[in-house]
Amino acid sequence: MRHTISVLVENHFGVLAHVAGLFSARGFNIDSLAVGETQDPTVSRMTIGVHGDDKVVEQIMKQLNKLIDVIKVVDVTPEEMIDRELVLVKVAADNRTRLEVMQIINSFRAKILDVRPDALILEVTGGESKIDAMLELLRPYGLREVVRTGTVALSKKTELTASSKEAPAKPAKKAKAQIAE
Repeated sequence: MRHTISVLVENHFGVLAHVAGLFSARGFNIDSLAVGETQDPTVSRMTIGVHGDDKVVEQIMKQLNKLIDVIKVVDVTPEEMIDRELVLVKVAADNRTRLEVMQIINSFRAKILDVRPDALILEVTGGESKIDAMLELLRPYGLREVVRTGTVALSKKTELTASSKEAPAKPAKKAKAQIAE
Protein backbone atom coordinates (compact mmCIF):
# COMPACT_ATOMS: atom_id res chain seq x y z
CA MET A 1 0.00 0.00 0.00
CA ARG A 2 1.27 3.48 -0.86
CA HIS A 3 1.70 5.97 1.97
CA THR A 4 2.55 9.66 1.88
CA ILE A 5 4.57 10.86 4.86
CA SER A 6 4.97 14.58 5.55
CA VAL A 7 8.01 15.49 7.60
CA LEU A 8 8.90 18.91 8.99
CA VAL A 9 12.64 19.29 9.46
CA GLU A 10 15.10 21.97 10.40
CA ASN A 11 16.24 23.74 7.24
CA HIS A 12 19.99 23.27 7.14
CA PHE A 13 22.61 21.22 5.32
CA GLY A 14 22.84 17.50 5.94
CA VAL A 15 19.21 16.93 6.96
CA LEU A 16 18.22 15.30 3.67
CA ALA A 17 21.27 13.04 3.90
CA HIS A 18 20.27 11.96 7.42
CA VAL A 19 16.72 11.11 6.32
CA ALA A 20 17.86 9.28 3.19
CA GLY A 21 20.48 7.43 5.23
CA LEU A 22 17.83 6.29 7.69
CA PHE A 23 15.78 4.78 4.87
CA SER A 24 18.82 3.17 3.28
CA ALA A 25 20.21 1.73 6.50
CA ARG A 26 16.93 0.04 7.32
CA GLY A 27 16.22 -1.27 3.83
CA PHE A 28 13.25 1.02 3.12
CA ASN A 29 12.80 2.37 -0.41
CA ILE A 30 11.72 5.95 -1.12
CA ASP A 31 9.31 5.95 -4.09
CA SER A 32 8.93 9.71 -4.24
CA LEU A 33 10.66 12.61 -2.50
CA ALA A 34 9.98 16.33 -2.66
CA VAL A 35 11.63 18.85 -0.33
CA GLY A 36 11.15 22.57 -0.02
CA GLU A 37 11.19 25.48 2.38
CA THR A 38 7.95 26.24 4.22
CA GLN A 39 6.42 29.59 5.16
CA ASP A 40 9.07 29.61 7.90
CA PRO A 41 12.53 29.80 6.24
CA THR A 42 14.08 27.83 9.13
CA VAL A 43 11.84 24.82 8.40
CA SER A 44 11.63 22.56 5.35
CA ARG A 45 8.92 20.08 4.49
CA MET A 46 9.68 16.68 3.02
CA THR A 47 6.93 14.74 1.30
CA ILE A 48 8.01 11.12 1.10
CA GLY A 49 6.15 8.44 -0.83
CA VAL A 50 6.70 4.88 0.37
CA HIS A 51 5.14 1.47 -0.17
CA GLY A 52 4.45 -0.77 2.77
CA ASP A 53 1.85 -1.97 5.19
CA ASP A 54 0.80 0.06 8.21
CA LYS A 55 3.34 -1.68 10.43
CA VAL A 56 6.26 -0.79 8.11
CA VAL A 57 5.12 2.84 7.86
CA GLU A 58 4.73 3.05 11.64
CA GLN A 59 8.33 1.82 12.00
CA ILE A 60 9.54 4.39 9.46
CA MET A 61 7.76 7.17 11.33
CA LYS A 62 9.22 6.10 14.68
CA GLN A 63 12.72 6.07 13.20
CA LEU A 64 12.21 9.50 11.60
CA ASN A 65 11.05 10.94 14.93
CA LYS A 66 14.35 9.85 16.50
CA LEU A 67 16.39 12.12 14.21
CA ILE A 68 17.34 15.37 15.94
CA ASP A 69 16.56 17.54 12.90
CA VAL A 70 13.01 16.20 12.58
CA ILE A 71 10.32 18.43 14.07
CA LYS A 72 7.16 16.51 13.20
CA VAL A 73 6.11 13.42 11.18
CA VAL A 74 2.61 12.68 9.84
CA ASP A 75 1.27 9.87 7.64
CA VAL A 76 -1.24 11.68 5.43
CA THR A 77 -4.07 9.36 4.44
CA PRO A 78 -5.35 9.50 0.84
CA GLU A 79 -8.88 10.42 1.94
CA GLU A 80 -7.60 13.46 3.82
CA MET A 81 -5.09 14.87 1.32
CA ILE A 82 -4.70 16.73 -1.89
CA ASP A 83 -1.60 15.64 -3.78
CA ARG A 84 0.04 16.81 -6.98
CA GLU A 85 3.11 16.13 -9.02
CA LEU A 86 4.74 18.29 -11.67
CA VAL A 87 6.10 16.59 -14.78
CA LEU A 88 8.04 17.98 -17.72
CA VAL A 89 7.90 15.86 -20.87
CA LYS A 90 9.68 16.05 -24.19
CA VAL A 91 7.62 14.08 -26.69
CA ALA A 92 8.34 13.46 -30.37
CA ALA A 93 5.88 15.35 -32.58
CA ASP A 94 6.56 16.05 -36.23
CA ASN A 95 4.20 17.65 -38.76
CA ARG A 96 2.43 14.33 -39.25
CA THR A 97 1.75 13.55 -35.55
CA ARG A 98 1.70 17.00 -33.92
CA LEU A 99 -2.10 17.43 -34.00
CA GLU A 100 -2.71 14.02 -32.41
CA VAL A 101 -0.15 14.70 -29.68
CA MET A 102 -1.66 18.15 -29.01
CA GLN A 103 -5.13 16.60 -28.61
CA ILE A 104 -3.78 14.27 -25.91
CA ILE A 105 -1.98 17.17 -24.23
CA ASN A 106 -5.13 19.32 -24.25
CA SER A 107 -7.30 16.53 -22.84
CA PHE A 108 -5.01 16.39 -19.79
CA ARG A 109 -4.88 20.21 -19.47
CA ALA A 110 -1.13 20.16 -19.94
CA LYS A 111 0.75 23.26 -21.08
CA ILE A 112 3.01 23.35 -24.10
CA LEU A 113 6.20 25.13 -23.04
CA ASP A 114 8.29 24.79 -26.19
CA VAL A 115 7.70 23.79 -29.81
CA ARG A 116 10.48 22.28 -31.91
CA PRO A 117 10.25 20.96 -35.47
CA ASP A 118 10.43 17.38 -34.18
CA ALA A 119 9.22 17.63 -30.56
CA LEU A 120 7.07 19.39 -27.98
CA ILE A 121 8.04 20.12 -24.40
CA LEU A 122 5.11 20.18 -22.03
CA GLU A 123 4.23 20.60 -18.39
CA VAL A 124 1.48 18.76 -16.57
CA THR A 125 0.42 18.71 -12.94
CA GLY A 126 -1.89 16.27 -11.25
CA GLY A 127 -2.16 13.09 -9.30
CA GLU A 128 -0.02 10.07 -10.04
CA SER A 129 -2.77 8.28 -11.98
CA LYS A 130 -3.37 11.28 -14.25
CA ILE A 131 0.33 11.62 -14.99
CA ASP A 132 0.74 7.90 -15.65
CA ALA A 133 -2.31 7.85 -17.98
CA MET A 134 -1.02 10.78 -20.03
CA LEU A 135 2.47 9.29 -20.34
CA GLU A 136 0.97 5.97 -21.46
CA LEU A 137 -1.00 7.71 -24.23
CA LEU A 138 2.08 9.69 -25.34
CA ARG A 139 4.44 6.69 -25.25
CA PRO A 140 3.63 5.47 -28.81
CA TYR A 141 4.71 8.87 -30.20
CA GLY A 142 8.09 8.68 -28.49
CA LEU A 143 8.85 9.94 -25.00
CA ARG A 144 12.29 11.50 -25.31
CA GLU A 145 12.65 12.77 -21.76
CA VAL A 146 10.48 12.71 -18.65
CA VAL A 147 11.26 14.58 -15.42
CA ARG A 148 8.99 14.10 -12.40
CA THR A 149 9.19 16.21 -9.25
CA GLY A 150 7.75 13.66 -6.86
CA THR A 151 4.47 14.08 -5.05
CA VAL A 152 3.68 16.99 -2.76
CA ALA A 153 0.65 16.77 -0.49
CA LEU A 154 -1.41 18.77 1.97
CA SER A 155 -3.90 17.40 4.45
CA LYS A 156 -7.44 18.76 4.11
CA LYS A 157 -8.09 18.40 7.83
CA THR A 158 -4.94 19.22 9.77
CA GLU A 159 -2.08 21.65 9.36
CA LEU A 160 1.47 20.44 9.66
CA THR A 161 3.25 23.34 11.29
CA ALA A 162 6.23 23.75 13.56
CA SER A 163 4.48 25.78 16.24
CA SER A 164 5.72 25.30 19.76
CA LYS A 165 2.33 23.92 20.91
CA GLU A 166 2.40 21.08 18.36
CA ALA A 167 6.08 20.16 18.35
CA PRO A 168 8.02 20.89 21.51
CA ALA A 169 11.73 21.32 21.03
CA LYS A 170 13.72 18.17 21.48
CA PRO A 171 15.94 18.16 24.56
CA ALA A 172 19.57 19.16 24.10
CA LYS A 173 20.70 15.91 25.78
CA LYS A 174 19.13 13.88 22.99
CA ALA A 175 20.93 15.96 20.38
CA LYS A 176 24.27 15.47 22.11
CA ALA A 177 23.62 11.74 22.49
CA GLN A 178 22.89 11.34 18.79
CA ILE A 179 25.98 13.29 17.79
CA ALA A 180 28.10 10.96 19.94
CA GLU A 181 26.65 7.84 18.20
